[in-house]
Amino acid sequence: MHAEIYTDGVDEITIGGSIVRVDLMSLSPTERDANNAPKKVFRQRLIFSVESFANSVEVMQNALQGLIDAGAVRRSQSKTSADPPHNIAPIERGPTVLNSSRSPNVSSNFS
Repeated sequence: MHAEIYTDGVDEITIGGSIVRVDLMSLSPTERDANNAPKKVFRQRLIFSVESFANSVEVMQNALQGLIDAGAVRRSQSKTSADPPHNIAPIERGPTVLNSSRSPNVSSNFS
């Protein structure tokens, strides 16, 4: 059996020479910030060569395009056309059905 890791997202990407470090984070079930939102907690670090990171980004972009084509997510429009090309427009999720009695901090992946 292979170990699987759940992550709520990427917290930071650090580039040093020919090495790219990607820090994965999860939202804490117990710790809260000043706005009562779950705190980000470091979970694991992925370490890539520059070449393998670039290849991984290409694979993720293809997966994202598949999600966009399927209607699972959609890209929102940029605020201005003067945005630098490295800025990616935020992604909006497609329609989902949520139980309104649940906390807004609960993942929609769980019913």
